[in-house]
Amino acid sequence: MPADNSAKNPRILIVDDEEANVRLLERILGRATQAELRSTTDSRTVTSLFTEFKPDLVLLDLRMPHLDGFGVLDGLRPLIPADSYVPILVLTADITPEAKLKALSSGAKDFLTKPFDPTEVQLRINNLLETRALHVDLEERVRSRTRELEGAHLETVERLALAVEYREDGTGGHTRRVGQASALLARTLGLPQTDVMLIRQAAPLHDVGKIAIPDRVLMKPDRLSADEWAVMKTHTTLGAKLVSGARYSLLLTAEAIALSHHERWDGLGYPRGLSGESITLPARIVAVADAYDAMTHRRPYREAYPEDYALAELQRCAGTHFDPRCVECFIRLITDPESRALLGFAERAA
Repeated sequence: MPADNSAKNPRILIVDDEEANVRLLERILGRATQAELRSTTDSRTVTSLFTEFKPDLVLLDLRMPHLDGFGVLDGLRPLIPADSYVPILVLTADITPEAKLKALSSGAKDFLTKPFDPTEVQLRINNLLETRALHVDLEERVRSRTRELEGAHLETVERLALAVEYREDGTGGHTRRVGQASALLARTLGLPQTDVMLIRQAAPLHDVGKIAIPDRVLMKPDRLSADEWAVMKTHTTLGAKLVSGARYSLLLTAEAIALSHHERWDGLGYPRGLSGESITLPARIVAVADAYDAMTHRRPYREAYPEDYALAELQRCAGTHFDPRCVECFIRLITDPESRALLGFAERAA
C-alpha cells in the first residue's frame, strides 16, 4: 500500500534508462517540491523499488532496454489496489497517438512527450500529487467513519447479548465467558485471527433467541415439561431470525451460531438434525464452551456441577454430542494454567 504522505513530503519514483534525464527531473523536482526522490535506470528493478519505497507518484519512460515502460505498467498494476490512487506520469519521446493511448489504457494517469517543458512538468506533477492527496484524505475519512460505525455496531450487539443474559443470571457473565472461551478454542484449532475475532464477538449472541422465550419457561426452577421444552428449543430458530438478513460478517456468524449451537455431532440435535462437519465450525466451538460454562455455573433449576464432572461429561459426549477435536482442544485449554487464567472460568456463580 502506498505511503500516506502525498500532501507534505510526497515520494516520487523516477524510472528512465538515461542518467541525464533522471538528473534533469531530480533538479526540476528539487526546485519545485519537498519530495523524497528515488530513481533507477534499470526498469527490471521497478516492482521491487515500488514495494519498498511506496511512492505517491511514478515518473516513467517508455523506451527502455530489458523491460519497456509498458512492461513496467503491467508489473505495477497488481501492486496498486483497485480502490487506491497512485498516479503514473509517462514521459517519453514516442509522440505517436498509439503509444499515448496504450500507456493511458495500461494504467498511466497522464502523458508528456520529450523534450518537455520544465514548467509544464511541474504543473502536471503538482496536479497529480494534489489529486493523490485528496484521495488519501478521502480514504482516511472513510476508514475513520467505518471504524466508528463498526464500533457502534459491535457495542449494540454486546448490549443485545447482555439484555438476554440478564434475564437468566443478572450478571451477563455467561455471555462474556462463552465469548472468551470460544475465541481461545478457535485460536487453538488454528483458525485465522480474523475468524477468531468474529467468533469472539458473535459467540455471546448464541442464546439471543431466548429474548422471545416466555419467563414461565425460561425462568422455571424445575425441569421443563415436553411442551415447555419444545418452546425452549425454538430459541435457536428465533435467535437466527433476529439477526438474519444482515450483510455484516459479524451478524452472519452470529446467525449461524444461534441457529446451530445445539446441533449434535451424531445428528440427534436440533433444530435441523445436522451432523458432523455439516454443522458450521463456529457453532461446534460455541457448543463446547457453552456446555462447559452451563454445567459449572448455577442455573435456575440446579446448582453448579463440579469441574471434574463437567470435564468428564465433555469427554463422554465427544463424538456423539460434540465435535471430538473441539472437546480435545478445550480440555487442553481448561487444564493449562495460563489459558485457564484467560478463560475466566474461575468466576463461579454463587
